[in-house]
Amino acid sequence: MPATDPTELFDVCDEHDRVIGQAPRGEVHARGLLHRAVHIFVFSSRGELLLHRRSAQKDEYPLRITSSASGHLAVGEDYATAAARELEEELGLSAPLAFAAKFPATRDTANEHTHLYIARTDARPVPDPDEIAELEWATPAEVARRMAINPDDFTPPFRVLFEWHERKGNRE
Repeated sequence: MPATDPTELFDVCDEHDRVIGQAPRGEVHARGLLHRAVHIFVFSSRGELLLHRRSAQKDEYPLRITSSASGHLAVGEDYATAAARELEEELGLSAPLAFAAKFPATRDTANEHTHLYIARTDARPVPDPDEIAELEWATPAEVARRMAINPDDFTPPFRVLFEWHERKGNRE
């Protein structure tokens, strides 16, 4: 599937993450409807976080740095299944996923009810070029330093999740 398919259907949710209907991706994003997403932080055994720069074809935040993998839930899909699917689709990786936190849908999370998962692996990622322009490994300290200097180089949802991760003392 292309990086952005405006006809892809999403579950539309209320403020409590209850499904209230479905709508195409283009409409969901254009109208700011609440919907669901997952983010995965992949850490190496060295404690480095895998970051990816979104492809230029993405409809939101093109060419910005974000989580190792992320994506929307398909209609009727649960968060854990979506996380494993996104990890495989975007990075060609399969690894145990640990649930870290749930974030409410807000403007800063791109109107997405978001579940964050953590994976630990030293397997070599194989990025999907439709989704990812480039990959890099960085220590959490380096990510924090770069975000302080140029926050707009990172997607707003990633900033929310990463800042939470660091505040919670979840140093990898």
